[in-house]
Amino acid sequence: MEENAGCYHVPVMLNESLDGLNIQASGNYVDVTFGGGGHSREILSRLSEDGRLFGFDQDADAENNIPADSRFVFVRSNFRYLYNFMRYHRVEGEIDGLLADLGVSSHHFDDKERGFSFRFDGLLDMRMNTRAGRTAADVLNTYTEEQLADLFYLYGELNVARKLAATLVRSRENKRIETIADFLEVIKPFIAKDKEKKFMAQAFQALRIEVNDEMRALKEMLQQTLQVLKPEGRLVVITYHSLEDRLVKNFLKTGNFEGKMEQDFYGNVKSPFRLVNNKVIVPTDKEIEQNPRSRSAKLRIAEKL
Repeated sequence: MEENAGCYHVPVMLNESLDGLNIQASGNYVDVTFGGGGHSREILSRLSEDGRLFGFDQDADAENNIPADSRFVFVRSNFRYLYNFMRYHRVEGEIDGLLADLGVSSHHFDDKERGFSFRFDGLLDMRMNTRAGRTAADVLNTYTEEQLADLFYLYGELNVARKLAATLVRSRENKRIETIADFLEVIKPFIAKDKEKKFMAQAFQALRIEVNDEMRALKEMLQQTLQVLKPEGRLVVITYHSLEDRLVKNFLKTGNFEGKMEQDFYGNVKSPFRLVNNKVIVPTDKEIEQNPRSRSAKLRIAEKL
């Protein structure tokens, strides 16, 4: 089990994020991104027999990493249903800390069957939950030109989004875009030689975010933390790209996603949280050297008021 979980995903900023949770031995905790279970196992190691940990994951592969521990409850679901499940388990409003490691696991990037990486050929799937929903191929072949342009611009931050969308729509009229190779062939004219990897990463990111409805799910989960965390409960979030980091940063600072600051009579900013780290925490040089996929990670910690 440990060996399987170890190769599934290396937990990023493990000590920093666990310290951020400020774990109380008999408390209730939630890991909304269970994955390989690295963070969860470390949380369990700091809990007494009275403590409890709930782990969320919608990916069937993650179920292979469930620890045999009576204090652990696995929730086979997207974290956007956080409140419903905490209410079902009768702990809404009683959570001492919640951890969200928003990155895609190494397991997903390295499994060529899942279609998350441009390093392999295979079907364009990209679903976190392979039991339901549309695939990346479905998106590319059914979305309108305008919808495709929007997703590549908003989620991939690609300046050539409109031209790219037009080319994709023309291409699919002759042949369905089914595989990673099909997709790369269509986007090849837009890729600058010196920015090849960056462009492909942005294009794949845009598709993945759309397929899994990641931005909306993140917003829903963050809003629900206000209902499930107890006063002084900690919210610890690790982000990997500017889109999700902006949402998290704004929400923790102001309680909304636009970053609109409301002030009380005395000029103090009204927010449901107190920032524990005013300055964002990033991986050490040593961690980046040992785990290059951690290089874009940002850690933010806040306490519910």
